[in-house]
Order: sequence, then C-alpha cells, then structure tokens
Amino acid sequence: MPEMSSVIAFGLIALGMVLTPGPNMIYLISRSICQGRMAGLISLGGVALGFVFYMLCAAFGITALVMAVPYAYDALRFAGVLYLLYLAWQAVRPGGRSPFEVRDLPKDGPRKLFMMGFLTNLLNPKIAVMYLSLLPQFIDPAQGSVLLQSLVLGFTQILISVTVNSVIAVAAGSIAAFLIARPTWLVVQRWLMGTILAALAVRMATEARR
Repeated sequence: MPEMSSVIAFGLIALGMVLTPGPNMIYLISRSICQGRMAGLISLGGVALGFVFYMLCAAFGITALVMAVPYAYDALRFAGVLYLLYLAWQAVRPGGRSPFEVRDLPKDGPRKLFMMGFLTNLLNPKIAVMYLSLLPQFIDPAQGSVLLQSLVLGFTQILISVTVNSVIAVAAGSIAAFLIARPTWLVVQRWLMGTILAALAVRMATEARR
C-alpha cells in the first residue's frame, strides 16, 4: 500500500486538475446545460471509463518501466512539472474562457453521450500526463506491490474526479447563472486554480526522488 502522505498529495493534485477547465469539464458542463443533468451524468460515465483505461495501462506497464529505467523517473517528473505550469498559465492567461459559458451541442442519445464522454477523456492530454508523468513519482517499491500502489492511487483519482464532476454536472446550470452574473468570481476562480497548480509544480520540481 502507498503511504497515506502519498495518497493525500496525489489526491490534491487530482483535485486541482479536475477543477481546472479542460476538455472533460467543458464537455460535461455543455451537455448538462444544453441537454439536462441526466445527459451530463451519462457522459460522465464514459469519462469514468476513460479514467479506468488510463489507470490500468499505467498500473500494468508504465509504472514498472519507470521504476526500472534509470533517469526515466526524473524525465517524466519534469514533464509533469512543465504540464502543471502550462495548466496554471491556461487558467490565468488574458482572454481565458470560462467552461461555464454555454456552448450549443446537438441532442444525442444515451449511447452516443457515453461514447463521446469516453472519447473526450481518452483524447484529454491532461489525464494522459497525470498517469504517465505524475503517478509514478508517488509510488515507492519499498512500500510493497507497485501494481497495488498504482491501483490505489488510480482509484483515488477516479473517485475524486467522478465526485467533483458529478456535482458540477448536476449544478452546471446554477453555477453558470451565478458566475455570469458575477464576473469577478470567474477571475478569482481562475487565479486560485492557477496558483494552486503552480505551487504543486514547484513542489514536484524540488522534491527529491524517493
């Protein structure tokens, strides 16, 4: 089992990333606003399956490779740092667009909603980087099975992401109306997320290998 400190740290990164606007959030919010909460939740089911796909790929392959190849850990760690800094910039850059701005989407059936959610997540670079670059550094072979640690951390991320996205999908309409009426909150939200992600990047860059 991974150390509790590793689970908490990885969970905080997962929380910061799920709260940062990206393809998954934009798609789920748009679906919920345009087609209703149930459509958003069905789409979220597909997104969750995409998380499971990435998590299993990392658990059964990438993690073992990172632990076996010299310097692979540091290369992926700094790739993760750069991507977190990129996400931070995307959050605070001038002209950034809020995911709660309504986008028109065609009305689709449950099967297509699910598959679109799945494909949106598979093509989401944020998730790929998290599993390929961020997850391995929270695994310590001295703590036991690398596979078990990968699964525990992966399911922690999935639980956090699905929980947060469920709340966002259900409340998307209300949140959008609130933020549109209070544009200052949009700026505060963006800078808060940007600061958190930048802080996580600095922590990751200065943390020595286990």
